[in-house]
Amino acid sequence: MIDTASPIVASPAVSPREERVGMLLVFLSALMWSFGGTIARFITVGDSWTVIFWRSVWAAAFLVCFMVWRDGWRGTLKLFHDMGLPGLAVGICFATASTAFVVALAYTTVANILLMQAGVPLLAALFAWALFRERVGITTWVAIAAVIAGVAIMVSESLNGAVSPIGDGLALLIAVMFSIATVITRRFSSVRMTPATCLGTMLAAGFAASQASTFTVSVSDMGFLFAFGVINLGIGLAFFATGARLIPAAIAALLGTFEPILGPIWVWLIHSEVPSARTIIGGTVVVTALLVHIGLEFKRQTRPERAGVTGVPSPN
Repeated sequence: MIDTASPIVASPAVSPREERVGMLLVFLSALMWSFGGTIARFITVGDSWTVIFWRSVWAAAFLVCFMVWRDGWRGTLKLFHDMGLPGLAVGICFATASTAFVVALAYTTVANILLMQAGVPLLAALFAWALFRERVGITTWVAIAAVIAGVAIMVSESLNGAVSPIGDGLALLIAVMFSIATVITRRFSSVRMTPATCLGTMLAAGFAASQASTFTVSVSDMGFLFAFGVINLGIGLAFFATGARLIPAAIAALLGTFEPILGPIWVWLIHSEVPSARTIIGGTVVVTALLVHIGLEFKRQTRPERAGVTGVPSPN
């Protein structure tokens, strides 16, 4: 999912209790997101566009209700108005990524999709350097190289025909879209992006409606689609949007790695979907690179700027 926290911006002063609440909420967001593949595997409807439509409708409905509850009708409308072009761009990225996720599930394993997403924060750093010449430290370059190597290992099976290149291509598209959305969010950090993600679900629902062969699903499937949209997507976003602003960016990113780690485990335990050896190897490289990089970043953020001063990060 979208990592909206900038690695070089200090989080606002919060109490220890608020920070603990923030950590819990971000962890819960990763936990909710990690159930996506497992829930999707229970859905029996054959048309991916039908799944995308209903998932997006339920997620949009929840997010609208969440914003109205939090900000009121006027506040919600103001949020949509104030997000401007950056919010529209993030909404398009999110719509593309969430649509590609559902379609990709028909072609590749959950592990392949989620483990490629694990490298999003580092890919975002690469895009930020390429597009805006943001400074990238040597340790980040090493981590980016490791992520690229890990992804190459995972997609190598599609090059020799062992697995569908469509699935790996869509998984890469998801990672790229999330990376671009992350860069935009960081560049426009004053813009609240909850309405942008809501707009993304609306755009995905609208496009899926034009492609779906049917909107009729069984009662059982509708229950799973409700969970897919509200619990997996909507509540996950609400938890993250609320909690990420209360904790340092490195901790938010670290807690976010629970999604690609837990997601394949749930699918393996519940659906006996075992990832390939190359997916495990490549995914291990990606997750290890990310965890090492986050650990170094967390150490940098908590290092005193001078003796007697705690936790003041300096720009890279």
